[in-house]
Amino acid sequence: MARWKPGTAERLQAAALELFATRGYERTTATEIAQSVGLTERTFFRHFSDKREVLFHGQHLLAQAFLDGVRAAPPDASALDTVARALRSGASYFPAERRPQARTRQAVIDENPALQERELRKMADLGATLADTLRARGVADLAATVAARTAVAVFGIAFTRWVGDGEQRSFEDIVAEVYGELLTLAGDAAQL
Repeated sequence: MARWKPGTAERLQAAALELFATRGYERTTATEIAQSVGLTERTFFRHFSDKREVLFHGQHLLAQAFLDGVRAAPPDASALDTVARALRSGASYFPAERRPQARTRQAVIDENPALQERELRKMADLGATLADTLRARGVADLAATVAARTAVAVFGIAFTRWVGDGEQRSFEDIVAEVYGELLTLAGDAAQL
């Protein structure tokens, strides 16, 4: 069995996605994922705590991309302007070459309620982290929470459109469209 080659986690991820897509998530084991790329189950568990985590590996990189956008905002930027930068930065995490993998991953998640729950938790965690970072910049609690959760909603809607059948536009373009729609709706809104 091959050991300690560079890119082991990525090879395991690719193999897992392929097996999940063809055999189903529930019918695929960690052992089968590892064996499909010439590794042992033990090696699999050095990289991932369980087979579910193979789908969510790297989420810290997405969060980091969002936070990089927040940090790049001028100190006097509004909460919405700051999360717009976070969205732009987060969108850069999804270049066109990642779309096929993202589509397969999303199809696997869409077929499994437990994975859907994990995805929702991941987005909630991203929102909480983003809100905490806004608060650290001096944004008031309510404004930070609303801006962060709004950014996560914009991101989620854009991502769903980006992985949709036949979609060819860049993730950045779709994020800009969804964010623009949010601003239009907010401008048209009546006070409560």
